[in-house]
Amino acid sequence: MSDGHGEPNTLRKDSVATANVSSDSPVTDPGQVRGGNTDGNAGKFEGQRGKSGALKKSARYRSRSLSASSADSYSSTSYTGSSSDEDEGVQPHEKAIAAGQPNPPYCVRNVEQHGFGRREIEIAEQEMPGIMALRARAKDDKPLKDAKIVGCTHINAQTAVLIETLAALGATVRWAACNIYSTQNEVAAALAHAGFAIFAWRGESEEAFWWCIDQCCTPTGAWQPNMILDDGGDATHLMLKKHPTAFKQIKGIVEESVTGVHRLYQLSKANKLCVPAMNVNDSVTKTKFDNLYSCRESIIDALKRSTDLMFGGKQAVVCGYGEVGKGCCQALKALGSVVYVTEIDPICALQAAMDGFRVVKLNEVIRQVDIVITATGNKGVVTREHMERMKNGCVVCNMGHSNTEIDVHALRTPDLLWERVRSQLFSQVDHIIWPNDKRIVLLAEGRLANLCCSSLPSFVVSVTAATQALALIELYNAPQHRYKADVYLLPKKMDEYVASLHLPTFDAHLTELTDEQAKYLGLNKVGPFKPNYYRY
Repeated sequence: MSDGHGEPNTLRKDSVATANVSSDSPVTDPGQVRGGNTDGNAGKFEGQRGKSGALKKSARYRSRSLSASSADSYSSTSYTGSSSDEDEGVQPHEKAIAAGQPNPPYCVRNVEQHGFGRREIEIAEQEMPGIMALRARAKDDKPLKDAKIVGCTHINAQTAVLIETLAALGATVRWAACNIYSTQNEVAAALAHAGFAIFAWRGESEEAFWWCIDQCCTPTGAWQPNMILDDGGDATHLMLKKHPTAFKQIKGIVEESVTGVHRLYQLSKANKLCVPAMNVNDSVTKTKFDNLYSCRESIIDALKRSTDLMFGGKQAVVCGYGEVGKGCCQALKALGSVVYVTEIDPICALQAAMDGFRVVKLNEVIRQVDIVITATGNKGVVTREHMERMKNGCVVCNMGHSNTEIDVHALRTPDLLWERVRSQLFSQVDHIIWPNDKRIVLLAEGRLANLCCSSLPSFVVSVTAATQALALIELYNAPQHRYKADVYLLPKKMDEYVASLHLPTFDAHLTELTDEQAKYLGLNKVGPFKPNYYRY
């Protein structure tokens, strides 16, 4: 980590005054998103930055680790450049629009990197047995034939396996990223090279973020979306507000995040949800495996890669003791950290206490902790006041979906200096420096630390991906009146099926009920084995 001292206040003010703040918070005016949508004959674009691309961003940051600029290249059909994560001076969609082709079939950073991305996807396939088994079993039946899916999720190697599975099952997809920092550029390039309509790159501006989603949502003569797979609700929100007529033609929405599910329930309560939606976030296979087991491993990976921390003896506070918080606490405790928990729910608080964690208010420990992790799905959990009282060098990061848990906007003031420390793949780190030279370490500008500064275990993502695919199949093929315009949980039988797809990896063998045992329990011998209200 850099140990340089802060600059005079005049430079602090200059560094913030020209800030171009990016956000993945809910859209404010989708109607102003630039550009149209798909045109199969349009040119193909991959963004390119000029030689001074990194310097253009120095109005906002004093960077300590700028990557070397690559030589520019140009051809009549495409713009290509370095795929470095610092290539943010020129956004790829700006090149497309400037060239008079606002509706390219894809828009990525550099499609020439597809070879590296393809190898990443092949590695992920080896560790994703469930989704690969589903692909093999259902590809001949094509259960998603004629489905046109708008996808808005993290774009990484694991998502690529899901996308290619949906295509193998008969679907046509158009995909954008739900987070401006989590896209793996090489993977996006591989998907684009394979013919998929991908609109994403790491380091999107806010305008580019919504432009990419709009490219997927806008109906045309050749593209009439009828399904949505969302992570955070942004595609759903934009399509509902900007394309309300087309939104009514959607057969179903699958949502995988707590933030997006919350927004769906709000729409349902306000009678604005006119299509059925599947809440995948609260399915057992998502909650237990993705939220708990995945975060238990990825939080450590994210902190290690971005800060090189030693965890033994460190004091950490985890805000929220849901499944994500539980995973974070278990991992930190196992490595010797002293862990505190904050909670609003007395049941979760009691669980934390009986698991051996001290339950506190954040104000009680904020001056002494070395690490602050948010995992609530709420807003304003860590405020400017909290950060003013943190010790020098305190690491602050977010493991909840929304980027509103840490009040990052309150840090963009003239008296504070932002210093970019690391900006490589899987390592987005800033120092926020106070006038007295105190600094805190902020990961991923308050966005998901384990996706912006790390990667996820492919096996766990296989569980979630299989759950998402089955939810899409269920909604797409359901009889007309099976689901009303409301939010549903995935049927228990499907949760159990997803789990069964992954058991052969562990050479696990299930015990089978006898007829007498099944009758005694009142169960079908092949499941479902638990009622919907059962807490795993």
